[in-house]
Amino acid sequence: MAEVVFDGVTKRFGAKAAVDGLSLAIADGEFVVLLGPTGAGKTTTLRLAAGLELCDAGRIVIAGVDATRLEPAARDVAMVFQQYSLYPHYSVYDNLAFPLRSPLRRLPDSEIGAKVKEVARLLRIEEKLPNKATRLSGGEMQRVAIGRALVRDPAIFLMDEPLSSLDAKLREDLRVELKRIQIDLGATILYVTHDQVEAMTMADRIGVLNEGRLIQVGTPQQIYAEPDTLYVACRLGSPPINRVPAGSLGISDGPGNAATIAIRPEDLVLGNGGVKARLLTVEPLGAETVVLAEVEGQRVHVLVGPDHGLVSHQETTIAPLAGAALFFDEAGRRIAAPRPERRELRHGT
Repeated sequence: MAEVVFDGVTKRFGAKAAVDGLSLAIADGEFVVLLGPTGAGKTTTLRLAAGLELCDAGRIVIAGVDATRLEPAARDVAMVFQQYSLYPHYSVYDNLAFPLRSPLRRLPDSEIGAKVKEVARLLRIEEKLPNKATRLSGGEMQRVAIGRALVRDPAIFLMDEPLSSLDAKLREDLRVELKRIQIDLGATILYVTHDQVEAMTMADRIGVLNEGRLIQVGTPQQIYAEPDTLYVACRLGSPPINRVPAGSLGISDGPGNAATIAIRPEDLVLGNGGVKARLLTVEPLGAETVVLAEVEGQRVHVLVGPDHGLVSHQETTIAPLAGAALFFDEAGRRIAAPRPERRELRHGT
């Protein structure tokens, strides 16, 4: 595996910059996730790394080699797409073996067989090797697609939302498998998604993209707890972070130039003092409950435990944990403010 560096990379389609001055270094063996909505520039970034698109400015360095103008075949990268793109009439074995049978590799059959079986074992699909691709489930097909990249042992894996077409349970299973494989192999992975759960659970670092620009890079905890902008704050968290005008929720000690207060649902406490609130909905989700409350004309989400005793239309109070509020100016930029030691409050009734 190898380090990958984007140095001031820009790609335009007409007047629009799909990727705008992107600078990012991915360390050897690191799992980096690019997170953002449709149109943020995620897939274009992968295509630039793969050589399927060429930069208009900047350069891309892979394993110490300037790959900016190299052909895709010379870049030693493997890309996994959202769609499986398997050869339907080939067996699983032949689908996995296909990249190794390239005239550029000229590997003996014995070496191909050993590599295919090793990857199949890693993906836990050994018993499926004789099956035709058309006889696989969606999850098995995606495992084969991932395996076809793994057999090549490239410098970097490029993954374009490979789990997005699977159902929730399969996505969860394959997230765990993919992270396990990455750790076992020490693989370098650049992964793009709009799914915050995938980003939080798999990434060593997350890069948040917006309209082609890299807004912030950090560990999942850094992005979640210390967002640089209101845009970044809203990319992670379910329910999403609450946004209210400055001075709301009884928070009067914020910076004078604050326009917006943002606070996570788990950082609001019901029934233990604060300002008056009315509960609109109470949604039990098993281990936690999502409450939608109305306070001072604003609607906010609160996360509570399963044994809460709350009901819709109940009148109560709401208060933030000390030091939990984030402050942003009119432009959505984070304002540095002292954050006192947080106090833990119990939900009352």
